[in-house]
Amino acid sequence: MLPNKRAIVTGGTRGIGRAIVKELGAKSCCGVLFSDVAFIYNSCDECADELQKEVDNPATKIFGFKADATSYQQAEATVNEAIEKLGGVDILINNAGITRDNLLLRMTEKDFDDVINANLKSVFNYTKAVLKPMIKQKFGRIVNIASVVGLIGNSGQSNYVASKAGVIGFTKSMARELASRNITVNAVAPGFIQTDMTDKLNEDQKKKLAEMIPLGRLGKPEDVAKVVGFLCSPEANYVTGQVIAVDGGMTM
Repeated sequence: MLPNKRAIVTGGTRGIGRAIVKELGAKSCCGVLFSDVAFIYNSCDECADELQKEVDNPATKIFGFKADATSYQQAEATVNEAIEKLGGVDILINNAGITRDNLLLRMTEKDFDDVINANLKSVFNYTKAVLKPMIKQKFGRIVNIASVVGLIGNSGQSNYVASKAGVIGFTKSMARELASRNITVNAVAPGFIQTDMTDKLNEDQKKKLAEMIPLGRLGKPEDVAKVVGFLCSPEANYVTGQVIAVDGGMTM
C-alpha cells in the first residue's frame, strides 16, 4: 500500500483553511491516497481541538501547531516539528492571512505592515522552510491562497490587495524556479466566500454582493478546498504557475 501524502496548512482552523484541512485529511483527494495533515494556527486553541475531532478518519494523522506565521524562525521550527510528526512533507498550503481594511488616507503604517507580513511574508516563510526536503525528494505541491482582489483591486483594501498581488507574483516566480525539481506551485484566488467576515454582513449587503456574481451567490469554503485538493492530486501534475479564480464568474 502506498503511503499517505503529508500536508502542512497555514491558517488552518477557520473558514477556507479549515475546509482545506478537512478536504486533504478526511477523504482521498490526492488520487487514491489520503493526506496526513499538520495545520498551523495563531489563536483559538478551542478551534484547533474541534478541528482535530472533526477530521475523524482512522487512515489519516492530524496535528495542530500554534505559531506566528509572520516569523521565519517560528515557521522553520514548526515545519521541522511537523516533518518529524508526519515523517516528511509533500504538500504546503499557504492560507494564513488577515485584513485591516481602510481608505489609504486613514490607514496606519502598522495596518499596512501587519497585513503584508501576515499575508505575504508568511508565504515566503513557509515556502522557504519546506524547500530543502521537497527538493531532496524531488516532489512537492505548493498552493498559495490569493484573492480575486489581487487581480482586480478593491477600494479600501490597498494593503490586502498589495499582499495578495504579491502572492500571485511570488507563485509565478517559484513555479519557474522549482519546476525542474518536480515541485509545482499554483495559486487559488477566492472571490466572495461564506466565512466569518461575510457572516457579519446583513442580508441586504449579501444580496448586493450576490448581484455582482454571475452565478448569483456567494461561494462556500468547500468550493475553494476542492480546487486546492485537485491541485495537490496526480491529475494536476502538469499544472504549475497558474492562478485559478474560484469566484462564481466575477472576474471573467
